[in-house]
Amino acid sequence: MADKKKKPSKNQPVPGGKKYAQKKALITKPVYTLEEAVELLTKIGVTSFDGTAEAHFRIGADMSQADQLVRGTVTLPHGTGKKVRIAAFVTEDHVDEAKKAGATHIGGMDLIKKVEGGMLDFDIAVAMPQLMKDLGKLAKTLGPKGLMPSPKSGTVSDKPAKIIEELSKGRIEFKMDKQGILHTIFGKLSFGKDKLTANMKALLQAIQDARPATIKGTYIVSLSINPTMGPGIRVQM
Repeated sequence: MADKKKKPSKNQPVPGGKKYAQKKALITKPVYTLEEAVELLTKIGVTSFDGTAEAHFRIGADMSQADQLVRGTVTLPHGTGKKVRIAAFVTEDHVDEAKKAGATHIGGMDLIKKVEGGMLDFDIAVAMPQLMKDLGKLAKTLGPKGLMPSPKSGTVSDKPAKIIEELSKGRIEFKMDKQGILHTIFGKLSFGKDKLTANMKALLQAIQDARPATIKGTYIVSLSINPTMGPGIRVQM
C-alpha cells in the first residue's frame, strides 16, 4: 500500500517567511502594466531598510552567438539611491578634477600599488587610456569582481571627470549573463511610483537601443521586478 502523503504541519514555517507570504498575497494578477507593477512594487517591500528596486529581463538571444550579447549603460534620471565609491586611475594633471567630480580614491601608479596590496574599497573603477597598460597587472584581481575598467562599459576615458560625475549621478552598466538574463537595479522603494517609473522607462529605452541587429525574433521575452529579497511582479511587455 502506498504511503499517504503527510499534510504540512500547522506550525511549519511558510517558505520565505510570514511577511514574505503576506506581501506576495498582494500580487493578484499574473501580469501587470508597467505603472501598475511599479506602484505595487512600492508596497511589497519585506526588509526593515529601504529596499532596492530590481529588474530582471529575459532576452531572446541565442547564447551560442557572441554577437548577440546585450550590454550598455544608462544614466537613470533619478539615480540609484546608492552612494557609489569610485576609484579613479588618472594622470597627475587630472587628480584635482577627479576629486572635484566625486571620486573616492584617486591616483596613478600609487593607487595601482594600493590595489595590488589588497585595497578594494570601491564599487567601480574609472581609468585614463594612458594607465591601462599598467592596470593590466590588476586584471586577475579586478576582473573577477567586475571592477576592471573597460571601454565597453564606458569606464575608460581621457575625460575621467565627466565619467565620474555621470556615475555619481546614477549611471549604471547593464549586461546580459550566460543564461540570457539581464539583472539590474533602477532605484530605491522610497523613490515612489513616479521616480521609479521614470527610471524604468529610461532603462527600457537603453536596453532597446542596445539591441543587437542579429537578434531577429522577440527581443525582450519577459520582465519581472521585485524589491530586495521580495516577491517578483511580472510586467506586461
